[in-house]
Amino acid sequence: MTNSAIAEADVLIQEQPKPRRMRRHSGRLIGGQIVLYALLALLALLYIYPFLVQVATSFKTDVEAAGDPISLIPTTWSWAAYELLFTRSDFPLWFMNSTIVTITVTLGRVFFVSLAGYALARLQFRGRSVIFALVVAVMAVPGVVLLIPKFLVLNQIGLYDSYAGMILPLLVDAAGVFIMKNFFESIPPSVEEQARIDGAGPFRVFWSIVLPMARPALITIVILSFQGSWNELSHFIVATQSPELTTLTKGVASLASGQLSQGSQYPIKLAAAAIMTIPVAIVFFIFQKRIMNTTEGAVKG
Repeated sequence: MTNSAIAEADVLIQEQPKPRRMRRHSGRLIGGQIVLYALLALLALLYIYPFLVQVATSFKTDVEAAGDPISLIPTTWSWAAYELLFTRSDFPLWFMNSTIVTITVTLGRVFFVSLAGYALARLQFRGRSVIFALVVAVMAVPGVVLLIPKFLVLNQIGLYDSYAGMILPLLVDAAGVFIMKNFFESIPPSVEEQARIDGAGPFRVFWSIVLPMARPALITIVILSFQGSWNELSHFIVATQSPELTTLTKGVASLASGQLSQGSQYPIKLAAAAIMTIPVAIVFFIFQKRIMNTTEGAVKG
């Protein structure tokens, strides 16, 4: 057969209709994908619907919120809940306290858990394995068990009802130490050898060589620390009693118990909750992009 005849035969074979079995398989595959996407969309709606209800209810009147609490479009749009928050409550003070504590705790925790993680991963000293075992053991202890001992210690050393008492116990987190230690162990030790040959000490190696390479882990710690300290409630309950040191979580809890006035007060409670979610959402979306960029850079390298 000539080459032209072979080419014509190949074309005829390709133009023949596909077997019915292959078409059925393709149809089932497309149908399965449609069902999967529909289920995922339903799950996404179930997760986001309460947040949409929260935002919508914050713009309702108290009567409408009590009569139709799950509707997404208010009949009458009202800013009364936000006006009441900022004019008749200590909400701005609560926001300021939460901001001070959260920023300080986040920066301090990133620094201290990085130091502890690097020490446990790289430095050779007696008792290192015991200390790491204690760190893991602390992760297994429920936080509520430590509330009374935490109150007794803060009261005994004179830190109760102060910014120091709110901040210092949150500066180190066992889970953060665990994350940083595991990440530092994944970095090859050969990266640090040249710096040591040039005379750099342990802290210089940590600060200038290893820490910049740990950016994905650091961003993870930033997100977890910011979210955890911003939403912290139980620690602030046992660490403070002064109204001047009330944080957003304690303040919103007092709103939920009817501090401002009688009635359901759904709009005011959900307006405060909606404002509380904004900083955490901003931090997450900002650092989520940084994580993606870091990952892409690592892949390209």
